[in-house]
Amino acid sequence: MLPGFLTRAVGLLLGREGRSLHVKAAGGASTVLVAVMAAGSCAVVAAEHGARGAQITTYPRALWWSIETATTVGYGDFYPVTLWGRVIGSVVMVVGITAYGMVTAAFATWFVSRDQKRRHHLVQDAERAAHALREETAHALHERFDRIERLLDDRKTP
Repeated sequence: MLPGFLTRAVGLLLGREGRSLHVKAAGGASTVLVAVMAAGSCAVVAAEHGARGAQITTYPRALWWSIETATTVGYGDFYPVTLWGRVIGSVVMVVGITAYGMVTAAFATWFVSRDQKRRHHLVQDAERAAHALREETAHALHERFDRIERLLDDRKTP
């Protein structure tokens, strides 16, 4: 059940042709982050197994540790004591910081692009309104000039 869910979730995040680049980047970064946290949890349990003073000895604890490490919260309740555990922790930290930075940048890009599109439409609407006003003014002036010419012509002919 879970692998099917993950496959669908990854497909939704990454697979759509019409999705913009920032949505694909945020989806890809999030997918990589979840995979690294899950793999890092398994790896840190293996690395810490049997070490003196090891606190990360079960998968649930390791998963909690990887979440707080990736988010840079770092409560300090669990931490690796072995060299390989710390290496794994460093990888989880770097991937977490990078992924959250990419997601934040993707959201910022999305907000900016929405605002630019809105402004572009406002400018286009203003240009259309100005063009219509110029056309209307030109038409009214032509009508008045035509009327003045007719009046002048009527005065010239006896």
